[in-house]
Amino acid sequence: MSWNVLRRRYECLALLLIAGLLAVAAPSRAESDSQLVVGAFSQAPQGPAAPPGWSPLTFKKVPVATQYAVVRDEGTTVVRAVSQAGASGLIREIAIDLKTYPVIEWRWKVSNLIAKGDVTKKEGDDYPARIYITFAYDPQKVGFSKRAKYRAARLLVGDLPIGAITYIWDGRTPRGTVVDNAYTDFVKMIVIESGDEHVNQWMIEERNVYDDYRRAFGEEPPLVNGVAIMTDSDNTQESATAYYGDIVFKPAR
Repeated sequence: MSWNVLRRRYECLALLLIAGLLAVAAPSRAESDSQLVVGAFSQAPQGPAAPPGWSPLTFKKVPVATQYAVVRDEGTTVVRAVSQAGASGLIREIAIDLKTYPVIEWRWKVSNLIAKGDVTKKEGDDYPARIYITFAYDPQKVGFSKRAKYRAARLLVGDLPIGAITYIWDGRTPRGTVVDNAYTDFVKMIVIESGDEHVNQWMIEERNVYDDYRRAFGEEPPLVNGVAIMTDSDNTQESATAYYGDIVFKPAR
């Protein structure tokens, strides 16, 4: 048998194998089209390392970082965050078109509230649990005044997104409240849970990020470029413990 004949046979076998693998993978791929899994914490290996695809989000002016670990809680693998007068987060850089996946769903639980927390003051800008959604900066789609304001804000605050929505668990502000972050109005805070009614209980949350952005900023949202979780207590010098479950984006119902 010639080499050319053998090569053609191997090429045919390889093509058949690839076709078979694609046929097997097709159902799971179709299933994944129904949602975009951003934080597959339940599938992450346990330990102090960040879950796959996620990396530390730290701040130069905050010397103490929140400690994150992948642990088991109530039979499920989740991320635990412990803050002792510190602040840091975990972030995943990912591009998401909110016209396709406008809805975010996640689970979280807090063990305590921040007693001195206050959404209106810098010294009270601490929360036992936050979910950050950051948006890409496209100067071609930003007006001159906002570009100038953005450049000035970066000089004062440092690196920050052109826009961000932060879903927070607060101590006293009513649920549904939308307020500017105490440091910059480029970040809008939306209170999802408030008070101690659900402390030490796992809560499932769902928000339409597309609608939230339009209400908060009065314009069409750019692409999402990152999702982060954060538990912080550096401003109040208190402590906080929280747990985060899987995070997914879904089409609107």
